[in-house]
Amino acid sequence: MTRTQGRELADARSSNKVDVVVIGAGLAGLTAARELVAAGKTVAVLEARDRVGGRLLNHDLGDGQVTEIGGQFVGPTQDHILALAQEVGVATYKATVPGDSVYVHNGAAKRFSGSTPPDLLALPDAAIAMARISQIVKTLPPDAPWKAPRASELDGMTYETWLRKLEVTGGGVDLMNIFLNSAYGSEARDASALFSLWYVSTFGDETHPGTVERGTGTEGGAQESRFVGGSQLITIRMAEELDGRVYLSAPVRRISQDATGCTVVSDAGDWRAEQVIVAVPPVLASRIVWDPLLPPQQDQLFQRLPFGTLMKCEAVYDKPFWRSEGLSGMGLLRDGSPIRSMFDNTPPDGGPGVLMGFLGGKEWRAWAHRPARERRGAVLRCFAKVVGPQAFDTTDYIEQDWTAEQWTQGGPTSIAAPGVLTDLGEWLGRPFGRVHWAGAETSPYWNGFMDGAVRSGRRAAAELLDRG
Repeated sequence: MTRTQGRELADARSSNKVDVVVIGAGLAGLTAARELVAAGKTVAVLEARDRVGGRLLNHDLGDGQVTEIGGQFVGPTQDHILALAQEVGVATYKATVPGDSVYVHNGAAKRFSGSTPPDLLALPDAAIAMARISQIVKTLPPDAPWKAPRASELDGMTYETWLRKLEVTGGGVDLMNIFLNSAYGSEARDASALFSLWYVSTFGDETHPGTVERGTGTEGGAQESRFVGGSQLITIRMAEELDGRVYLSAPVRRISQDATGCTVVSDAGDWRAEQVIVAVPPVLASRIVWDPLLPPQQDQLFQRLPFGTLMKCEAVYDKPFWRSEGLSGMGLLRDGSPIRSMFDNTPPDGGPGVLMGFLGGKEWRAWAHRPARERRGAVLRCFAKVVGPQAFDTTDYIEQDWTAEQWTQGGPTSIAAPGVLTDLGEWLGRPFGRVHWAGAETSPYWNGFMDGAVRSGRRAAAELLDRG
């Protein structure tokens, strides 16, 4: 069969016709669809999963309470996701809990207040790193970091190599990895220095330059607030607004385009559209069959933007008992524990109590394949180091391994190894004929976060509408 015959056969099977097909019903795809419908376009959203939300997922705790086992935190300068939540009637509340945090190192657990862990040996190196990061991120254009003055040099080494060139010792690198463990699902050794510094530059908006403090902080930072009813509720409300335009269990297998439009082949049928928005992670986009093929540079880029490895582990209790002991439930663990950072994840009504920890990067590689019972015990031992032995008295225990999700295969975001951004970064959001790209990984601000996803959906819709 010739290519032309194949297109004709696909066209003959396509009984569904719309102006635009959007692939992916996460925040990015649903935002794009919402914008296009408001502009008068006919739209179909095809989602591979049997639910909407993408990397946003609520877990039902009973009695109308939920906890998030996907993305959940929002904070200052994330105005796009905050405005969207308000539009669909989802309120926010402060995620920060009064009380001391706990730092675990060398077998000792120390309580502390504020954002600075009590580690006199590691803190000077961490301060050096923070000061240098703050200097360099000011030189990085968030929309094109590969154009920065020292882009090639920074992209020629890993983030850990760059830190050690600053004479940051193991303690300082460990503290940095505590953050990267949950932010990347990876380590400083896995990402390029340019990518990691650019990532910090995205922690802001058009008028507020990105800072480490805003990206890592609780009060005044990216972990400041959560959504009442869970973050997935935003996408559920958006899908309801789209009123029958979202098709679930519809993984897209093939996208063909020609002079008159696009044919999208999915498990829920074939669709004919004038244009397409692909709002799925880059590595998954590369696995769609393309006719004609993606530009090789774009295909190579997508394949070289894998997700990190991340599992969220949550323990449920009758009540948040640690609060009565003056503890916030937040812990930083620098003692070889599988959990390196943890938070109080209790619903806004104050119960049931929930502790959440991230199992990411090398800890995921060490623990994800072990028996669930063994892993649960290890996680609860981590929690007990921070809040005491009552951590073992759970009413429920939940794990969400995002690497095991067929339509995600990792998390929380894509990471770029040395050489990727300078060689291929310019292809990230470049339209391919009638195909446009959305997704948190394509955003110049809050890349990989919920706000970045909403921004990308709006950008892709505007780009499409500008083309007519």
